Amino acid sequence: MSQRPHSDFPGGSKSRVSRAGDAVRDGRATKEDLDAIEEWRAAHRGVLNTFQAILRVRAKGKHIIVAQRHKRKRTIFDKLRRFPKMQLARMDDIAGCRMIFRSIAELEAFRAAVHAARFRHKRRNSDDKYDYIKNPKSTGYRGIHDVYSYDVNSKAGRRLKGLFIELQYRTQVQHAWATAVEVIGHITQSQPKFQRGDKRYEKAMALASEILARSFENSAGPHPELDDTSLVRSFIEFDNELGLVALLRGLNTADEEISAKRNIILVFSGDQPLEIRSFRHAPEALRELFAIEKEHPEYDVVLVKADTTDEARVAFRNYFSDATEFLQMLDEGCEKLTGPLRTLRRTRGNH
Repeated sequence: MSQRPHSDFPGGSKSRVSRAGDAVRDGRATKEDLDAIEEWRAAHRGVLNTFQAILRVRAKGKHIIVAQRHKRKRTIFDKLRRFPKMQLARMDDIAGCRMIFRSIAELEAFRAAVHAARFRHKRRNSDDKYDYIKNPKSTGYRGIHDVYSYDVNSKAGRRLKGLFIELQYRTQVQHAWATAVEVIGHITQSQPKFQRGDKRYEKAMALASEILARSFENSAGPHPELDDTSLVRSFIEFDNELGLVALLRGLNTADEEISAKRNIILVFSGDQPLEIRSFRHAPEALRELFAIEKEHPEYDVVLVKADTTDEARVAFRNYFSDATEFLQMLDEGCEKLTGPLRTLRRTRGNH
């Protein structure tokens, strides 16, 4: 890594990091730009460690899954290109902690307790700004996000002051849907999560979100105007065109076993099977992550961490192309609203 004038802030300064991001967006990034971004991105590990410790203590004894992830370099660069005015140093989801709850009521109670906690870290958003349960996205995404600015008094912590972390709150129902959307992004040329590609996938998944919200959570998704029958039949029409349910049912989950080391690197290399590497210590895993990215910039590489093997698989099912839970909920949800999905599909085909 090239030498730069000493600065306490990772990457040199916020303006230096943002200039490096601008250079990436414009296709003129130098090695110094990439080094500054890498140092800044790696520094978020300390922020992640602090928050995941806080959240795990609060979640202990409750039925809550807590997991953390570092945003992939390719995803960061893609986001810079999708949002031309975004300053990299202000990107607030480089570090993320995800919590998965059994119900909306449990989610809201836990979030309220976090809001009332006494720590120096500052929440940057109002209660409702990123509440996509009250106001679902048009894509069908539901969940709640909070963004915090890191602030501690310790010598090591002061260097990280001002770095952001995103806390994601989802129910199991919302997580199953979000996982399926990301799986679709992995296995098709479309990205409904980012509203890119074949719009039929986006429309189908928005309808699916409404089905799950209505049938499992007595809540509304992005299509509250549709009655139950119209909702299910509209989804079936898209499914008949896309073969979406059949496609998701046909997926195989990864065969490899995640070890108890729990710092897990997932390597996606084109058409090759998912490769899993696990490490006991986070710094070792982070070094390996950066090494793979440097040697194979064409690969998609992600570092995830969870408390147990099972939690890792649940929290990051999308990386294992596993939409099983979504499909089970979709079948059950359609049946609750109008009748068995297979029967409805046959009936629709006869019209």
